[in-house]
Amino acid sequence: MRNKRKLLIEQLDQKLQAFSETRKVLVPERGWVNTIRTTLNMTMAQLGTKLNITRQGVKRIEDSEANGTITLNSLKDVANAMDLKLVYALLPKNETIDDLIQIKAEKLAKKIVLRTNQNMKLEDQGIGDEKIAKTIKELADEIKREMRKSLWD
Repeated sequence: MRNKRKLLIEQLDQKLQAFSETRKVLVPERGWVNTIRTTLNMTMAQLGTKLNITRQGVKRIEDSEANGTITLNSLKDVANAMDLKLVYALLPKNETIDDLIQIKAEKLAKKIVLRTNQNMKLEDQGIGDEKIAKTIKELADEIKREMRKSLWD
């Protein structure tokens, strides 16, 4: 099962690799629809005609994209009307899904080990910093290998 999950993570990271450069792309302040439409020298009325909506409808679409409330279906309709393709993906903030899992595993392991060590200190049985670091790494590796659901709590 672990090998299958590892393979799935590797395959997903491969698929997402094509989007890695998009992290550098800044979304235009007025949104993509407005930016592309004005760059193409297309009026709101012209885009509205292609979408079978009014100029005011195009304005609402552009405003909703700019404030983050537009739907994917609306974006897809606009893209089709402008002979564009909507590309959609969810990317990890770090480099890969594997990195995301590693960071979450390390964070969880640190929380568990430090909490346990605190309890041990209260009983005068605390361990040194080197041992703590080693224990955190070992536990993080185990958590990552097992892909515990608690990783996402």
